[in-house]
Amino acid sequence: MSTFLRKVWESVSYRSNSNSNSNYDYTSHCSSTGAFDRLPLDIFIIIVKFLGPKDSAKLCAVCKSWKLIVSDNRLWIYFLQNQREPWDSNFFGETHLRLGYPHRTFPYQMPELSFMHIYGQRAQVPGSVIIEVGSGYCKFGWSKYASPSGRFATFLEFGNIESPIYSRLRHFFATIYSRMQVKTSTQPVVVSVPICHYDDTESAKAARRQLKETIYMALFDMNVPAVCAINQVATLALFAARRTSGIVVNIGFHQTSVVPVFHGQVMRKVGVEVMGMGALKLTGFLREQMQQHNMHFDSLYTVRSLKENLCYVALDYEAELAKDTQASFKVAEALFTLSKERFQTGEILFQPRLAGVRAMGLQQAVALCIDHCQDAELTGDDGWFKTVVLAGGVCVFTGTIR
Repeated sequence: MSTFLRKVWESVSYRSNSNSNSNYDYTSHCSSTGAFDRLPLDIFIIIVKFLGPKDSAKLCAVCKSWKLIVSDNRLWIYFLQNQREPWDSNFFGETHLRLGYPHRTFPYQMPELSFMHIYGQRAQVPGSVIIEVGSGYCKFGWSKYASPSGRFATFLEFGNIESPIYSRLRHFFATIYSRMQVKTSTQPVVVSVPICHYDDTESAKAARRQLKETIYMALFDMNVPAVCAINQVATLALFAARRTSGIVVNIGFHQTSVVPVFHGQVMRKVGVEVMGMGALKLTGFLREQMQQHNMHFDSLYTVRSLKENLCYVALDYEAELAKDTQASFKVAEALFTLSKERFQTGEILFQPRLAGVRAMGLQQAVALCIDHCQDAELTGDDGWFKTVVLAGGVCVFTGTIR
């Protein structure tokens, strides 16, 4: 192996010296890697990994064939995952930060990400402030940490409802920076844009575009150095899972959305499935069940605590009905015992009729989204939509993934 690496490096040095001493264009004539063509690409990449990122990047100077091989995303994903600094869950977004004015247009189709390019830019981008704007709560924190630093009300609850959206956003972002105790001029920000319209009509597009531009305007007027506004919390969840393409099941506060994302772009034309069933509906269902069984509680906080600590999703709902599933949990010095309510609460995501809702179940929505992705034929490889990422607090229910 050492002999092979030495030959590779000698080849690089020879080509570099030849290019500096001659005007002959090797890149336009070189169509192979010479004797190394007989080596399988997978083995070739494994060997090049031993060179490290700096020396691997120099191989691009040899010819187009070497550049094509060395630019393979698998190689640079390996370098990113094994660098000294921890793998940043949001580095995809950070390397597409928008720097100041003027506002630039965003193309609908995003080119395939080059991890080699991302690796080169990664050192230039500091840790970012992450703001996830949900319909129920807003969560904020640092990109270098795996969990949020805090949460509070969404921006829709800031200021007077009759106030311009710009003023409310300024107040909203100022509160976040104040709580994080950081100056707005020192850190870039990655913010998820709260999307209320999932369709692809002109009015929906205009609403999304106007909201995004207002967010940019508010943040840049606060002297934020760089901003990455991401459509949909689903995209941010996908980035956190180290993916740029896949299907995200986002169980939000008010509704659940099944979102196909391709190379970081929400594929609305493919089809975004939306269910009017979210965490709030599950809490309300459990409250009704407790009231029917004459359980007394002080507030929805008690119900939510029981939901988060006792509820789960049954793998076989009918079989679970015959089991003894009683469990107790103490909230504010009061002991509550739940039985069938524990798995019936989560089951309404898959059987909405149990809650009196006429809608498709979550598993049906995911299957329908996969069918739409397959029919769209965006790429010859259909593996991109076989990655399914679950997002939202309800996803931590035991049994949801199964």
